[in-house]
Amino acid sequence: MRNFIWSILLFTSAIFTCFSQTKDIEKGTYLSTNKGQKIKLNLLDDNKYELVFYSGDYIVKGDSLLFAKNTEAQTSFDLSFKVDKKAKNIKVKFLDPSYYSFYIGTQKGKEEVKYQRLSDIKSKVDPDWAKTDLEFEIEKADFLYLVYEEYGGKSSINKYALPKDVSEVTINYELAVLGDLQIAGFFDRSTNELKISEKSGLNPLVFINEKDPQPAKKTAKVLPLESLSVANWTYPGKENTLLSDDFGTGLVATDSVATAADYAVPPPAYTRYDFKLKIENSLKKAIDATKGSSNKFLVVYADSNTKSAKESFDAIVKEQETQTGYNMYDKYVALYDVYNFYLAGADDKKWLKTNKIANDPSVLVLNREGNIIASAKSDLTAQQYQFGYYSEFYRQLLRADALISINNAVKNKKATDADLIKAFNKAALLETSYDYDTAITVDPNSTEFVITKTTLDKKEVNEAWKKIIESHQKDKAVNMYLAETIVKEIKNQGFTKQLFNEDKILSDTDFLAIDYLLKHSEDIESNREAFNSKEGELHTLGNVVSEISNALQQNVYASQDGVTGEINKEKVNSIYKKIIESGKGNFEAYKNYFDYLSMVEDKDTSNTTYLREFNTYFDTNLAGGSPIEKLDAIYSTLDSSSNYSYDGWNAFKDYHSNLCNNAAWTVVTKAQNSSFLKDAIKWSEYSLVVTKNNPYYLDTLAQLYYKDGQKEKAIATQTLAVKYLDANMDGVTATDIKETLAEMQNGTY
Repeated sequence: MRNFIWSILLFTSAIFTCFSQTKDIEKGTYLSTNKGQKIKLNLLDDNKYELVFYSGDYIVKGDSLLFAKNTEAQTSFDLSFKVDKKAKNIKVKFLDPSYYSFYIGTQKGKEEVKYQRLSDIKSKVDPDWAKTDLEFEIEKADFLYLVYEEYGGKSSINKYALPKDVSEVTINYELAVLGDLQIAGFFDRSTNELKISEKSGLNPLVFINEKDPQPAKKTAKVLPLESLSVANWTYPGKENTLLSDDFGTGLVATDSVATAADYAVPPPAYTRYDFKLKIENSLKKAIDATKGSSNKFLVVYADSNTKSAKESFDAIVKEQETQTGYNMYDKYVALYDVYNFYLAGADDKKWLKTNKIANDPSVLVLNREGNIIASAKSDLTAQQYQFGYYSEFYRQLLRADALISINNAVKNKKATDADLIKAFNKAALLETSYDYDTAITVDPNSTEFVITKTTLDKKEVNEAWKKIIESHQKDKAVNMYLAETIVKEIKNQGFTKQLFNEDKILSDTDFLAIDYLLKHSEDIESNREAFNSKEGELHTLGNVVSEISNALQQNVYASQDGVTGEINKEKVNSIYKKIIESGKGNFEAYKNYFDYLSMVEDKDTSNTTYLREFNTYFDTNLAGGSPIEKLDAIYSTLDSSSNYSYDGWNAFKDYHSNLCNNAAWTVVTKAQNSSFLKDAIKWSEYSLVVTKNNPYYLDTLAQLYYKDGQKEKAIATQTLAVKYLDANMDGVTATDIKETLAEMQNGTY
């Protein structure tokens, strides 16, 4: 624990060295942006500050203070892929692995995973550890495993599916610097001290409530006559352990001394929003007040036996107002206003009895319709820590509420179309959680919250959804909530995934729903920004054409991963064609269409459909004029959400040269595609105009020339392919290219 405290003090001094040189700092709350560090700095009135290094939930049980696990304290890997059908091995680029304990593993099918320590690989390929990034090759595999081994012996193991024909994997990671604190607290009633320590219990930190009498101050320390700050202090015979002032960093620290002039003009005042809850005087009014928000719940506290229940309730309401206000900063934000509170009185006894609430005290949580979705045989103080926007309990309430809402809507014959859409949309907007069983407490004697469990009839739900989609086919105006729900569903993030935890292949209903999106795509796009910024709601609807093409692509991958159901290739083709023929097809739509077609063979095992569609795209968008200018024109139209708008122009250019080469290569490898030989030469020549002297592309073009009878040209081109081989190419491919040249030269190709 002492080591932990000292590390915080050192880090604190570093922070304030930086802040002391910053002018015009406003009072308020600042959040750290450092990689892996979640730190909050509060600049308060009277020139006081608070540094909050750890935050989260706590539970008070008797005299014990329990700290909830910080779910954000984890190692996360970020992967990106490149695909090349000709690649024999997979190139791996691990960005700045430093000296952390990482392992990488590969698995073919159901074979045993083969692991390697990253530092061992580093020692082989870069023995001097001169490079920041680590680059190496691995054999082709179906799955990739990335492991981070923590100092305490715990390891984070992550399994990834590798795309078909993957040629390169780039790996980045974000390591949580401030992880979980393995601490607990105990209140010593004999001294009124709260003692917090690690599991060992040694060297606890001792706290006392600031409202209690403080310890008597010690006698003032003896002050020095003089205090100096001297750089490179030494004395005769002292060993110089520091080589320079900058510790080898090249940076020199400067002293920062505050003067009276610095405070001549006070900084602008920071105003925190003074959030207030309105407490109604009847249960009916409290429920009615909660109906006004789509994401709000009503907390009802019933305690008729405790005389101080009203005082406790008021104190908790005040604390809730303070905490909610912190989230809102300087203005009201409906998104964080998620709970109303009500103290049950004598007039509510009948309601409590009707709902079989016999325990006193009890805490109940109601949804907008007044249904009880959670209850605890406990006082409100013990449950206070649960009522935060960021708490897991709030996520559980949203899920339970969605289950109840959709169940009530599909079973109620009088439910309106708006009621049904609202219920399905509520389910679709849930955050994905795979821990479905442990999220629901079922022990009836627990003092913790018991979440209301609702069992849905999947067939009944699917029938209701089908009727909604069918009934809206002739709509003249778009329903944005329905459009958003459709997008979530076709992307495997909607109610099917959220309510039943099932992956799916697109059904006939889904294709009908996609028709609805395409019909209203222009209206959706024009209303999208306003819809996403609705006050008190959280929407992230993207460009609908891109959303559809991405969903279709995900559906192809799902079918390859063994998800139940068979993909309807004809309907997928028809959707892509509708997008392209309507003129609404953007680059992402084309890209996904070609990815899809390249993975789906025709019945005669050829790629005729793919090559025909690609040739149309090539002639329309790439051929003629300057290739670079034409690509630049397409690049300028990319949506901001496109991967290539982030990866940049070079990645976009490389994609097209790869695309042309891959299409041409299918003509080399499959005799059934021979009718596209002339076109393939045109595509291959284009790839080399965009990316010059690429040995892969030269190899493709040479073999196409040879098949077309242009043998001398083929040998000359293959000679260039051999010439431009370099150390970055895997040995197997390099050997193949050389052998192909020899076969062309001796007439055995």
